[in-house]
Amino acid sequence: MRILLIATAFNSLAQRVHAELADEGHGLEVVIASCGQGEVREAVFGPGGGDGGAPPRFDLCVAPMLTTAIPEDVWRALPCLIVHPGPAGDRGPASLDWALHLGAESWGVTVLQAVAEMDAGPVWATADFRIPPGVGKSELYRGELADAASTAVHEAVRRFAAGLRPRPQRECVTRGVFPQQLRRIDWALDSTDRVSALLRAADSSPGVLDRVEGREFYLYGGEPEYALRGRPGTLLATRTGAVCRATADGAVWLSHAKPKRRPGGPAGVKLPAALALSGSVGHLPECPGSPEIAYRERAEVGMLSFGFPGGALSTEHCRRLLKALRHAATRRTRVLVLGGRRDFFGNGIHLGVIEAADDPAAESWANINAIDDVVEAVLRMSDRIVVAAMGGNAAAGSAVLGFAADEVWLRRGAVLNPHYRLMGLYGSEYWTYVLPRRVGRAEADRLTGAALPVSAAAALRGGLAERLVDVDPSDFTDAVWADAFELAARADIGTRIAQKAKRLAADESVHPLNRYRQAELSRMRAIFDDPAAPYHALRRAFVRKEAPKRTPEHLRAAAQLDRA
Repeated sequence: MRILLIATAFNSLAQRVHAELADEGHGLEVVIASCGQGEVREAVFGPGGGDGGAPPRFDLCVAPMLTTAIPEDVWRALPCLIVHPGPAGDRGPASLDWALHLGAESWGVTVLQAVAEMDAGPVWATADFRIPPGVGKSELYRGELADAASTAVHEAVRRFAAGLRPRPQRECVTRGVFPQQLRRIDWALDSTDRVSALLRAADSSPGVLDRVEGREFYLYGGEPEYALRGRPGTLLATRTGAVCRATADGAVWLSHAKPKRRPGGPAGVKLPAALALSGSVGHLPECPGSPEIAYRERAEVGMLSFGFPGGALSTEHCRRLLKALRHAATRRTRVLVLGGRRDFFGNGIHLGVIEAADDPAAESWANINAIDDVVEAVLRMSDRIVVAAMGGNAAAGSAVLGFAADEVWLRRGAVLNPHYRLMGLYGSEYWTYVLPRRVGRAEADRLTGAALPVSAAAALRGGLAERLVDVDPSDFTDAVWADAFELAARADIGTRIAQKAKRLAADESVHPLNRYRQAELSRMRAIFDDPAAPYHALRRAFVRKEAPKRTPEHLRAAAQLDRA
């Protein structure tokens, strides 16, 4: 079928729906609804936006992530299926927020047809999901909710293609927006567990609005801390970019903070809390440890897990990860797993930290070199098999970091974006060696040029991955351990390791790794040092969440459509 995706933003769920529907052979285009109703009408009806009575150009519209109403002339002319993150009968713009506030143990996703009243249309499909304890809202959205949404969308599209009809909604509950008043923290009275829950339920949007030493910030994070104590509300310590704040009976770690936007001023940038609150934390002690990175070892398998908030790797993140890699390399294991956590594998360099730097060009250069060092360490680890276990999405340099491993294992819902050009960058991380080594030069050029999301299933078919791990998000780590034990016990593991070392030596004799790096970095340096390069404006728009004025061209022509 010819399907138009309408999305307020091309977020993780919209990317997953796009990639999976493309896998099924549907012709797809995307329109960004935040660009305006005129843009939506033009996408549906062509130039003129339906004023001339033109028929829709599509068979069906699917809206995976939408915060505004679809124009009436569009949904009357074209069946529009809305993905609502709530069970059948639930209505309102903040369904998941209310579910977490109410302490629901399970929730649902409904695919319903657009009508005049929001969320009131007939139901095409539903799917339920479990809400694991202690999981933040954004992690839940990208994990269990996205799995349920994928199931419901595929069922709805199949039912529509088969000529079936939706069923009407019956009992309904309408909930309004979720106010900041319900997120408010009373540092003097609220326990560590309650403060942690409030912060997790607001991650990664909108955050908890609060005051820190007289200034208003949106706060994020919420890892509990039971050893440190202090007067409730005071800042106690820092740790690898996070800030510890005292509660009534303990403390919590704030991972990020963003200043509240002032009237008429620019949007604030979400940053590691120690950087965002830099004027208030300089006197605080630095605690040891890095909870974002952990190394564990069982028998002949080591697992170096990491999970950075939002998936971005700053210069400092990369340096700590490199140190951990070097430690892992000293251990006598046959298999090293990188990742293995349920959420983001990573999204490449940290554009927010770069934007906040006094010299963004210099910080860009430091960050790209630091992540290159990590990828090189993986490529040169020739005495064991390295597995990149991606439980969640991976993009840009982090995706290439994964591809540098000997094997890539993807959870079934992971989405890959192995490209750079949407940020105006050529890319580094040895991608000109790593990608062609896996898929060939032509396919590497296509992937980086098309700049479209790749589903886990398509990655497996195309050579970007070796294994699909078909489990729920919460079961991913245990499944990876089991598969890694099996790999380490294979009779041919020693032969594979020897062959790996020989291949690297042969590749280097033809074209040394350093030559790939220098060629990539020379192009990146030219971009960073050019104030007029699109990268700087694109980076600024990205970190400040500025909506595009037009749907990007690569999404408008995401797949060839039969317009006959």
